[in-house]
Amino acid sequence: MNIVIVGHVDHGKSTVVGRLFADTGSLPEGKLEAVRKECQRTGKPFEYAFLLDALSDEQDQGITIDTARSFFKTEKRDYIIIDAPGHIEFLKNMISGAARAEAAVLVIDAKEGVRENSRRHGYILAMLGIKQVVICVNKMDLVDRSESHFNSIEKEYRDFLSSIGAVSPKQFIPVSALNGENLAIRSMQMPWYKGPTLLESLDTFNKAPAKSNRPLRMPIQAVYKFVSQGDDRRIIAGRIEAGKVSVGDKVVFLPSYKSSTVKSIEGFNTPTRTTIDAGWSTGVTLTEEIYVTRGEIMSHEADTPLMSTRFRANVIWLGKKPFSPGRDYKLKIHTQSQPVRIHKINKVIDASEAGSTLKKETVGRHDVADLILETRQPIAFDAINDSDATGRFVIVDGYDIAGGGIIISAEKDNQEDLRAEANLRDFHWIKGGVSQEARTVRYGHQPALLMIVGKAGVGKHRVARVIEKSLFERGMSTYMLDGTNILLGVDADLMWVESTQQELVRRFAEVAHLLLDAGHLVVSTTNAIGLADFAAVQALIPDFSVLTVEMGQTEKSIIPCDLRFSGQESEAEILGQMMGLLTKRNIVRSNQT
Repeated sequence: MNIVIVGHVDHGKSTVVGRLFADTGSLPEGKLEAVRKECQRTGKPFEYAFLLDALSDEQDQGITIDTARSFFKTEKRDYIIIDAPGHIEFLKNMISGAARAEAAVLVIDAKEGVRENSRRHGYILAMLGIKQVVICVNKMDLVDRSESHFNSIEKEYRDFLSSIGAVSPKQFIPVSALNGENLAIRSMQMPWYKGPTLLESLDTFNKAPAKSNRPLRMPIQAVYKFVSQGDDRRIIAGRIEAGKVSVGDKVVFLPSYKSSTVKSIEGFNTPTRTTIDAGWSTGVTLTEEIYVTRGEIMSHEADTPLMSTRFRANVIWLGKKPFSPGRDYKLKIHTQSQPVRIHKINKVIDASEAGSTLKKETVGRHDVADLILETRQPIAFDAINDSDATGRFVIVDGYDIAGGGIIISAEKDNQEDLRAEANLRDFHWIKGGVSQEARTVRYGHQPALLMIVGKAGVGKHRVARVIEKSLFERGMSTYMLDGTNILLGVDADLMWVESTQQELVRRFAEVAHLLLDAGHLVVSTTNAIGLADFAAVQALIPDFSVLTVEMGQTEKSIIPCDLRFSGQESEAEILGQMMGLLTKRNIVRSNQT
């Protein structure tokens, strides 16, 4: 069992673990004596923390910097103890250590009481979904082993955890790590405490159930086909994070909602197998060739993950710049990577004061927050209580990992009904005799919709014609879909009023879907549909790439898009950037540009 030790700096976490190891005989032979001799040689007083703090900077400064993993066993089971740093500057290291734990021991200094990082670490444990927690009130010898003092700390910390909605700790234990009291051996100097020792409490923790018993979750890492070796298998590769899959299973991929049946389970130089479960990196082939991409999740039809462009999350922010609404960041969750921004800040926890929340418009460094985040396109995920591997994420600002969090729930977005409509359409879609893959091989490119948007009179139609002609001259199958032609045809029965805008968008997307299904690169331009309608169009054609280009950009252009032009650029400059974007997104090959 993995157990993490956390708490405020200098509250004695490493001393607790070091003394526990010494008292249980879990140290390597000669380790204790070697550390004592080293302390004597350097003139430093011996501390049990030195048994854990292996780095020279840690021993010199008396703090834990990196997470340390140690092993010991009781009569019941084996343990991995993760000693995490308590200093706020090493909060990222603390989180990386705690993220691997099934249970936690949080240490509070009896003399100093509940401090800022005591509260922050309590919130992070709750945020990571760690429900099995024991609190050690350490250094009881410094407060005369006072029962009333211990009770006041217990009440204060329980009240704080209750205020943030965290699970109440399993046990509060008064200890003196330096003297070995109530760690492995019961203290005779605190007769008023009748509860278990720390060692006894650890043995009461429940081991997490095997991941193979959970619903199937395999995020797609890549799709391989070794055509040059004469191998026509299309292998969908990834790591099975939960559940298991067998040959003959009906599986579905989200967010595309494409489904097929597992034909074979593949491995490199491995025996043939018909079933594989959680923890294995593997590949599968399907009875029906479907086009799926990295970032989708394979699951069984009966128990699929959640899907939306919005979700509620708890986030810890470590970036140097604040996490701000109105800015695009990069979300990385399982194998998916998507632009993301803050949709709403529900609350920011003030860790410096118990039970306090802040009314803030941004999330600052070391803040923990309850947010609703929004991605540009739908993604598949799980709530953290259902699956940790697909319910945790990090946020990248520029090139740095600036924050991390867990998903609490999916939030309804404006395109939920449209996605349901598209899923129903695709489920009953009657396919022709030519597959999408065959069209891609024949045309030499992937199908995609290139939406050129902007106000009237900024040159959209001129640019669309230039792009269509350039793609055609490069041997690609392309078509310019002008919104006016749709209005004159399939939209002729609609009145141009506000209430029909959603129907205009729906019909435009369905016409585009037919052309994309035929394998074309569709260049569209219309005054009726703009960047604000992008999400609705994407919801109706979830299987295809949609790129947006805004012409005539202004200072008010804040809606995300792939390219922006002022309208003053030359045709050659616009074409160069457009072909670069198509190549970067793997829609066309570099030798076609």
